[in-house]
Amino acid sequence: MRRLSVPVAASIVVLLAGCDALGIESAEKIAAARQADGRAIGSACRHAARAIEDCYAIYRKADRAAIFAGWRDMNDYMRENKIEPVAPQLAAQLGSGREAPSSERPAKE
Repeated sequence: MRRLSVPVAASIVVLLAGCDALGIESAEKIAAARQADGRAIGSACRHAARAIEDCYAIYRKADRAAIFAGWRDMNDYMRENKIEPVAPQLAAQLGSGREAPSSERPAKE
């Protein structure tokens, strides 16, 4: 019985070493994903000409340090390559569907 238990135990150890295949994520993997998401958010905010403070306010759950790192990297990249920011189109589309401000409304008769 002892001869059989050693190879079985060794095979269990080998199988459990591959927990990534089971979908179990380690803390390091989760932290790396959060860092990458924050950098992507920061880069997108800079490319869309958003202020870093606005980016922090919009994406409260993201890591601020990662957002800033992405924003700074994109800022350097855009300056080096003389790329102009792209204005966000979503705000313009939402604004066109709203009612006119009270000063532009026709007076009631």
